[in-house]
Amino acid sequence: MPKISPHSVVDPKACIADDVEIGPFCVVGPDVTLGAGCRLLAHATVLGHTTLGRDNLLYPHCVLGGSPQDRKFRGEQTRLEIGDANIFREAVTIHVGSEKGGGVTRIGNDNYFMVNSHIGHDGQIGSHCTFANNCMVAGHVHIGDGANLAGGVGVHHFVSIGEYAFIGGYSRIHHDVPPFCKVDGADIIRGLNVVGLRRAGFSADDIDALEDACRRLFYREKPFALTMAEFDTQNGLNTHVKRMVEFLRRRDLGRHGRYLESLRKA
Repeated sequence: MPKISPHSVVDPKACIADDVEIGPFCVVGPDVTLGAGCRLLAHATVLGHTTLGRDNLLYPHCVLGGSPQDRKFRGEQTRLEIGDANIFREAVTIHVGSEKGGGVTRIGNDNYFMVNSHIGHDGQIGSHCTFANNCMVAGHVHIGDGANLAGGVGVHHFVSIGEYAFIGGYSRIHHDVPPFCKVDGADIIRGLNVVGLRRAGFSADDIDALEDACRRLFYREKPFALTMAEFDTQNGLNTHVKRMVEFLRRRDLGRHGRYLESLRKA
């Protein structure tokens, strides 16, 4: 049977795996599913139509599955879906989706959410990401695998952040961030996230190809459109470089440098 502190309030309708541990002063709602190995240390709250996979760890005062901070929300049965082995430190907040935003907020596997970080409604977060203290991610944001956001980063709604991007502390992100890149300040691209790529196991050849692409794209003497066109005619284009070029082309199709903004419903 699950180990549930008598000082917690757990709705009997909640679906809880046999080896879940729920410490004192936690609250678990009726539409919550907690997978095997999940641990709620103390004072954690899980609400709404929220599903957690295996081995998630919730520290005190984190709140998962709260209603979206959206004036249009009227209590629709939207969802929060969380994968496996995520860590939610103190005071982390993640909201369910909104009806017009697709109805679901998704979190992948093995992510680390540090103190007071926030993921807004309809966010789509990949796996192996890190959100340092006080990261503020607005609604409808998509973040790829392996992204790393340093402390105090603010992300505008409908932004896309590519995989293995690194965002420097207290950056203000208004535009889509290309994969594999380092960004600082107000959307300033500082180069390739070499350290992150090495840690993720990228080969030296792939990193060299991406570094060459970054120099051509972001520290260019030619107009950006001409450089992008050169990649279209290049034979044997590296797979990761192709991914970066396709991301940039998609970004330019969007409104205000945000591709997802072009898909926005009124």
